[in-house]
Amino acid sequence: MCRIAAYTGPAIPLENIVVRPNHSLLTQSQHATEAKLAVNGDGFGISWYGDNPEPGLYRDVLPAWADDNLTNLCRMVRSHHFIAHIRASTVGETSRTNCHPFTYKNWSFCHNGQIPHFGAIKRRVMAALPDHLFDLRRGTTDSEMIFLTLLHHGLENDPASAVQQTLADIGPTTDQGPIKLTCVFSDGQTLYAFRHGSNGISPTLYVSGVLDNGGRALASEPLCGVASRWTAVPDDTLCTITQAGLEPVMGLTLGKRTNDTADPSRTAHLA
Repeated sequence: MCRIAAYTGPAIPLENIVVRPNHSLLTQSQHATEAKLAVNGDGFGISWYGDNPEPGLYRDVLPAWADDNLTNLCRMVRSHHFIAHIRASTVGETSRTNCHPFTYKNWSFCHNGQIPHFGAIKRRVMAALPDHLFDLRRGTTDSEMIFLTLLHHGLENDPASAVQQTLADIGPTTDQGPIKLTCVFSDGQTLYAFRHGSNGISPTLYVSGVLDNGGRALASEPLCGVASRWTAVPDDTLCTITQAGLEPVMGLTLGKRTNDTADPSRTAHLA
């Protein structure tokens, strides 16, 4: 399974989330503790927002721990809003085009999990895309297909409806195994996240309490390594993450709805 980290709040160096914490995303690339595989070495990527509405994007196929450019970039680049991803491939070869995040205009998207029957549905789902979205496809992953399908269903205008319709397109579980989706995406202003497992088990995702600078972090595994300082994103609920905290937007009808929310009084320390 892949690992994800994201941030929203006052501008900080990317390294404050990706590199420096005790259980940073870089550490998780070799020592993940809440995934089947401890090592996630099939590439990485970061999308970050600045003065322009469209995000910057850096992706490569090297393991995150093997690229000095990544640590240098994270030390020098500051952003108020960014998403980072390290990949453990389940669908698609190791290539730059298959590394997350995927971007379109002001949107960026990444995914952890798998659609086990991807081969059986990809022709149907991809054929439903309008030409301008179909032509955007560069890689071979189920993750990129999910992003393009979200855009097809109106992500830019109604994220909640787009998520619901995309889950309907993917369909129920098959005898090939359960669907497992944890998705994080953004328009540059708001972080969105949801988890879905057709068997009730989905890849992990947590929201921090208020960080020392007033921001919030989102991560597959708590960046400080202390789970009690973080709140799990509820299953089958589309949520937004802002500086104010985690807010449920819509329960997803393909799973059980929950009303768990983050405690805004909880403070998380990354060191």
